[in-house]
Amino acid sequence: MKLVILGCGGQVGWELQRALAPLGEVIALDHDSAPHCGDFTQPEGVVATLRALQPDVIVNAAAHTAVDKAEGEPALARLINATTPGAIARVAGESGALLVHYSTDYVFDGSGDAPRDESAPTGPLGVYGQTKLEGEHLIQASGCRQLIFRTSWVYAARGANFARTMLRLAGEREQLRIIHDQVGAPTGADLLADVTAHAVKRYLEAAGDASRAFPYGLYHLVASGETSWFDYAQFVFAQARAAGHELAVREVVPIPTHDYPTPAARPLNSRLATHKLQQAFGLRLPPWQQGVARMLAEIL
Repeated sequence: MKLVILGCGGQVGWELQRALAPLGEVIALDHDSAPHCGDFTQPEGVVATLRALQPDVIVNAAAHTAVDKAEGEPALARLINATTPGAIARVAGESGALLVHYSTDYVFDGSGDAPRDESAPTGPLGVYGQTKLEGEHLIQASGCRQLIFRTSWVYAARGANFARTMLRLAGEREQLRIIHDQVGAPTGADLLADVTAHAVKRYLEAAGDASRAFPYGLYHLVASGETSWFDYAQFVFAQARAAGHELAVREVVPIPTHDYPTPAARPLNSRLATHKLQQAFGLRLPPWQQGVARMLAEIL
């Protein structure tokens, strides 16, 4: 069995290399792999590479995720988030490969305070969300075998993340002002990779047994529970102090989103309902605190 990971250098792609390794031959590609083979600004090169490799499973962890930057370069964001994934989906459709793709809570407008399920109306607020939604539509229209996982607030011990930034600032400043009215679930790249591996294993088992149906489709995949960026930061600080780290911060002030303007609008409500995923794949998604505490134990 041959599996190709696209975007292997990112947080999710890095964890996928570990999680998928037991399932078959894993070929990991990124934008700086051999000329154009993993460069999403060159869809023809990516397509040619996949046709040459003929994988059984394609896992796309590549994306233009610089939300604010995307507002100033919509054509590039669309190329990476929509056009190239659409081309990959057509290749998967031709060969019969499974395509696993990751999307985002930014496809919604962030209104209300209830978790959204997969059937909820979309309404992205900016270029990033719009192009990711376009990518979903192109993959769905291709008719290929597909799993699309929408997620939110992704972090990993490797690379930059919110917790690392908060720890750095808390070591430098006595007061921090942190947004309190955006709510979601911090979700570890390792959790995304492990659930992906579980789903791919199920797919491979179903492929060898005609009596077993596989639940293709669109799913929400986030850790359980919810928090705000303000409460997330407070959790990080408490964990750091419990581990014996001295922090300079003495006051943490909750502020509304409008007090911290950014080029791209952020959804206030990033809650995603995951009952469809848990039922389809027989999973129990852990609380967000569990993953964040594990990540902090590693980086601290």
